[in-house]
Amino acid sequence: MDLFQAMTVYVKVVETGSMTAAAQECGMSTTMVSNHLRALEQRLGVSLLKRTTRKQSLTEFGGQYYQRCLEVLGLVADSELLAEQIHSETPKGNLRITAPPVFGTERLVPALSEFSQRYPLINLYVVLSNERMDLVDSGFDVAIRLGELETSSLIARPMQAYTLTLCASPEYLARRGTPQTPNDLQHHDCLAFAYPANDNWRDTDKLWRMTGDDGEVEVPVAGTLTINSSQGLRQAAVNGMGIIMLADALVQPDLESGKLVALLTTYQLPSRPMHLLYRQDRYRLPKLRAFVDFVMEKWAR
Repeated sequence: MDLFQAMTVYVKVVETGSMTAAAQECGMSTTMVSNHLRALEQRLGVSLLKRTTRKQSLTEFGGQYYQRCLEVLGLVADSELLAEQIHSETPKGNLRITAPPVFGTERLVPALSEFSQRYPLINLYVVLSNERMDLVDSGFDVAIRLGELETSSLIARPMQAYTLTLCASPEYLARRGTPQTPNDLQHHDCLAFAYPANDNWRDTDKLWRMTGDDGEVEVPVAGTLTINSSQGLRQAAVNGMGIIMLADALVQPDLESGKLVALLTTYQLPSRPMHLLYRQDRYRLPKLRAFVDFVMEKWAR
């Protein structure tokens, strides 16, 4: 017995009120409808219908089973609709994204307006965090992640590196002078970001590294402020507290407006790799493919 077909026939019998009408709805003979009902009752070991010469009615169990059949058939229909949406060329549905706070705030979120105009049927749910969330356990479709990657089954698409700029406000430089060499930084207030204890950039509050024509230089630094907020560090520099080494994404508008001035520009500062991560089995979803293509269009390495 095809249980799914038997349940479908039973629902039609209940809804139409007779086996003859159900047979017409299902495109089969009345005998075949009767056979499906008999096989279903034998499988369940209980009667579903009370039959008389004039009418039929549901048994108590038959009514309960009818409701369950509706639920099961509804779930099957929903599953088929989901499959149709997956194979549809129109990106739609909810898309859950996680990204680092600075890149997310300064680069990703401003670009999402353009993405939403292209794909108005995609609803975006964005979490900005430095935490390395598990895509499976946390329910995210895609992640933008900084730093070296651990071995995993996720697809990792390389993005442009996360780079830094050394800068200070014109007021600070007028008061304290402009450093001409890395070693000059030892005589300045170098403001630091407080990285977490397990971060490999943890020591940047005491040692700044950069590379010039003569190779890598390590400069011991000190300042009057260490803070765990990139925006807070930026505000401190804009207000003349000292020199900062902060992400290009965050300070670029201030450099363009003149609020901050780039320093030691002939030296290369540390950078971190950045990747777009997603599960291979999810890439068939049009909404995810659309987002991956959009990010690669904007920030592919």
